[in-house]
Amino acid sequence: MTGPSLVILAAGRARRYGGVKQLAPVGMHGEGVIDLIASDAYNAGFEDIVIVINHDTGPEIQEHVAKFWPKGRKVSFAFQTELRGTVSAVLAAESSLDLTRPFGVSNADDLYGRESFHLLGEHLATSENNCLVGFELERALVGELPVSRGTCRVVNGHLTEIVERRNVSATLEGYAAEDGLEPAVLHPQTIVSMNLWGFQPSIIPLMHVSLDQHDFEKEKEIQLSTFVGEILHHTPFRFDVMRTGSRCIGVTHAEDLPLAQILVRQEIEAGERPEFAFVN
Repeated sequence: MTGPSLVILAAGRARRYGGVKQLAPVGMHGEGVIDLIASDAYNAGFEDIVIVINHDTGPEIQEHVAKFWPKGRKVSFAFQTELRGTVSAVLAAESSLDLTRPFGVSNADDLYGRESFHLLGEHLATSENNCLVGFELERALVGELPVSRGTCRVVNGHLTEIVERRNVSATLEGYAAEDGLEPAVLHPQTIVSMNLWGFQPSIIPLMHVSLDQHDFEKEKEIQLSTFVGEILHHTPFRFDVMRTGSRCIGVTHAEDLPLAQILVRQEIEAGERPEFAFVN
């Protein structure tokens, strides 16, 4: 049996970053975020990667992958023609997946750490449940500018609720979310989703239904966290949560890049990742 597939969601416009942040040079030798994600996935046993791109920035990502990624690895591209959120992005990759096997999903602008991909790969190989790799909030923020985070309620290792919290930032009072919801200050060890999922193929039809029924005039996008939060309450699908101690290094704003570079260098110096993303 071959290893699982990974869908990397790289179709975002990156308006807050102001460039192709999937290629933001966070590595010691200028490697982009997406390079380190692929390196970590390959190390964890993922056999093939499907990258979901858009028609504007996609060609630049395709050229980058062709130039720098190892030859002989199976990599394919899928275009998300209408940017309707991450559920739509996963469905854009449907025809490129072997739907007899489970698959992983990740962002293209977050470094999850090698431990996280190993947890995901092992779960996909051994369990029939869907899953989420959960991060501690204090290890899922980079920089000082506010971000959104999906906070998770976990009971006996299973996800029972996920709530999107907006404008989350570190303050003197703690990790504050300025979105009108309670609690206004989140605990540092709150488990959050950083969009590192494992899905069984049986979930694909539900994604289609969710997309078909969604009111895009009211809400322009439907995200995986919203979709999962909804199906938890009216389907038998179960999501196991694997808690990781890894730091999630995200590049949301251009101002995040220097700190992300420092954190990646620290991981290399600690032996948590190799100095070079790929060795051809």
